[in-house]
Amino acid sequence: MSVVAPVILAAGMGSRMKSGTPKVLHKIGGRAMISHLLATVGSITDEEAVVVVAPGMDDVKGEVSPARCVIQPDAKGTGHAVKCALPEVKEGADTVLVLYGDTSLLSRETLIKMIEAASADKKPAVVVLGFEPADPLEYGRLVLDQKGDLAAITEYADADETVRKIGLCNSGVMAIRGDIASELINEISSNNAKQEFYLTDIVEIANRKGYTCTAVIGDEDELLGVNNREQLANAEAVLQRQWRKQALESGVTLIDPDTVFFSHDTQIGQDVVIEPNVFFGPGVKIGDNCQIKAFSHLEGCSVENSSTIGPFARLRPGASLGENVKIGNFVEVKKSRLDDGAKVSHLSYIGDAHVGADANIGAGTITCNYDGYDKFKTEIGAGAFVGSNTALVAPVKVGKGAIIGAGSTITRDVDDDALSVERAEEVQKSGWAARFRKLKARLGK
Repeated sequence: MSVVAPVILAAGMGSRMKSGTPKVLHKIGGRAMISHLLATVGSITDEEAVVVVAPGMDDVKGEVSPARCVIQPDAKGTGHAVKCALPEVKEGADTVLVLYGDTSLLSRETLIKMIEAASADKKPAVVVLGFEPADPLEYGRLVLDQKGDLAAITEYADADETVRKIGLCNSGVMAIRGDIASELINEISSNNAKQEFYLTDIVEIANRKGYTCTAVIGDEDELLGVNNREQLANAEAVLQRQWRKQALESGVTLIDPDTVFFSHDTQIGQDVVIEPNVFFGPGVKIGDNCQIKAFSHLEGCSVENSSTIGPFARLRPGASLGENVKIGNFVEVKKSRLDDGAKVSHLSYIGDAHVGADANIGAGTITCNYDGYDKFKTEIGAGAFVGSNTALVAPVKVGKGAIIGAGSTITRDVDDDALSVERAEEVQKSGWAARFRKLKARLGK
């Protein structure tokens, strides 16, 4: 089997992003761009990627761990970045695959196509991934010879009108033959206006030495690089279109697909209905036959079969819902387990709690889980009924089958099958309201 050694260039801060965060750490689909790429690379090779970073990029190192990182001390171009990485590339690798940390939408299939081209009988020295956009703009052009081999990569600024009419553009992604990678990279010079080492020069160098170079064609959407916030939004849109299509094909109903947003790890079962304006953050798993109603936000939670969420519900990290659970409008659940059949129908907060099977939580119920310093747990037994506008001051336990009277503040444990009511005595003062209004009228109010 061919040994593929990935090198990912990630040293650019991305000044056009107008951000203190390195460009490759900006997220699409709930995950850093470079992590999307690492996941794809990990699906085609067992070799750890070598990631080229700039000095001080400890946050990038942390994101890509356990991948090996090398520092490019000065920004001297893409050729120089690859040269910095070569000492860390596995000795004897058949192919050195050069990728860019902000080109995160590359598919496994495209990378495999490149590797297969690099392993072809004629053993090309360099395989360049090209694409054919509807509008080539100012991309560099891939110039092919009469045999269809890659003769040169010509930057737009250096191209004449004939070359600019070529529709095949350079993505920058390359597969370089491992046994001659150092030989070719070390011949790249900085003899140009910017005094930088351009990786694209490798094609001319290889051809001059009598090697063959070739190009393969990828999809334009996959090769979308991100240099500013608009392009980041475009990359997000591409991913969301793909994920919506996959969801529909897997048996999920999206009433208005364009208004539903998924994350990279969203898992949804069959026969799930998702209404408009639903957002899935990272770490969400939905079982079969569920309904996610409009304007709901889910993150870091699991929902088992036949449960209903929303509308206007929020499931925060640690929410774990059993089967046939109902979470209604304007309900927030955080770090809580709700067993099968439990219902929280509206206007409630359930945090740091365990709600037993078939328990019913009335409107306006709050688990008071935080004292300003620490979090405490509320336990509600199976079949319990909690009346509306109840405050459960944790730590507290409500027994199985117990009933809590509406408007209560519960600070002590409630026994199984007990009734607990906590209310101040009602006081009525006959005629007081009328006298109050007359007084205000005399005062001109």
